Amino acid sequence: MLTTVAVSGYRSLVDLVAPLGPLTVVHGANGTGKSSLYRALRLVAGLADDSAVASLAREGGLDDVLWAGPESPAGPGVPAQGTVRKRPVSLRLGFASDDLGYVVDLGLAGGDPRSLFRRDPEIKLEQIFAGPVARPAALLVDRRHTHVRVRDGSWSDLSRPVGVHRSILSEVADAEAVPEAASLRIRMRGWRFYDNLRTDAAAPARQPQIGTRTLAVAGDGRDVAAAVQTILEQGQATLLAEAIDMAFPGSRLSVRSSDGVFTLELHQPGLLRPLSAAELSDGTLRFVLLATALLSPDPPGLLVLNEPETGLHVDLLPALAQLISRAVWPSQVIVITHSTALAELLVGDVPDALSLTLQKTSGETRLAGFGILDVPLWDWPRR
Repeated sequence: MLTTVAVSGYRSLVDLVAPLGPLTVVHGANGTGKSSLYRALRLVAGLADDSAVASLAREGGLDDVLWAGPESPAGPGVPAQGTVRKRPVSLRLGFASDDLGYVVDLGLAGGDPRSLFRRDPEIKLEQIFAGPVARPAALLVDRRHTHVRVRDGSWSDLSRPVGVHRSILSEVADAEAVPEAASLRIRMRGWRFYDNLRTDAAAPARQPQIGTRTLAVAGDGRDVAAAVQTILEQGQATLLAEAIDMAFPGSRLSVRSSDGVFTLELHQPGLLRPLSAAELSDGTLRFVLLATALLSPDPPGLLVLNEPETGLHVDLLPALAQLISRAVWPSQVIVITHSTALAELLVGDVPDALSLTLQKTSGETRLAGFGILDVPLWDWPRR
């Protein structure tokens, strides 16, 4: 289980270190940095499958995602003053878990100034460590620019350099030589993120789809019919039926197959025929998509939901909260939400839940109610 997440230099997350629990509920007013925290978590996960650099480039490169305020924030109530940057441009991301931790430092590209890939950030430093903090004695893997060394009793150098645009999590494939990188790669590639479950008129979830066994619904919900049928055949069919009945009393889901093409259907009391996914309201389809994601027969180690309440009537929040609470036991769950009602329901349902409120002070995102001694220990390594 992840115990700490740390972000430095990403948008309003100047230097945020936050604790994580089995269920962590992140909430706050608009513009306090909730979406930035979600994107930062996705960037960390993207380092394991080589998608992080491309994601940053799509956001405009480091220039557009870096903290836009002064290098050293002045503090609450003090106007920002322009300063000359003295430290290198740096976007730092990291986490600690029960066993292994990870930290990465991304900076501006070097090399040929005429290159058209100058917006691609470079990895300046990467470390894998044991325990809560990346201190020298806890380091297991230490990467500086292209050079990687591994500790197994004593330090040894990898014979092959690592490209500056690729993480050791994706580039170092030798599980025997670097078992820690292989372990983290497998875990992080299994993390799931849901923030774009589409319910618009052209949403793939509304269309019939070729059905194959699907253990995890796609991020946009395109394979929901196959995912529902997988739950019905080998997953938590009873829990799915209970969730649908709680949200829409007397209703149930089924999947119709025609030559291997699946169509999702909702049976409701009083209707002579089931409604296909194309006929469902946006809120109804969104709840079905969320239920399918949360009841996966192959639950992930980490599940992150960004504003799951969007488009749902307030009456559906208790059913959604119950689904999320049940998902906590096989998975660690992070919920980022605008809804105070959903946050209260979740914290009330799960005894060990952490509730984090984000606030913005002088443009910087901070944890409300957390003092210096309340945040987890963390140490950013120097390049």
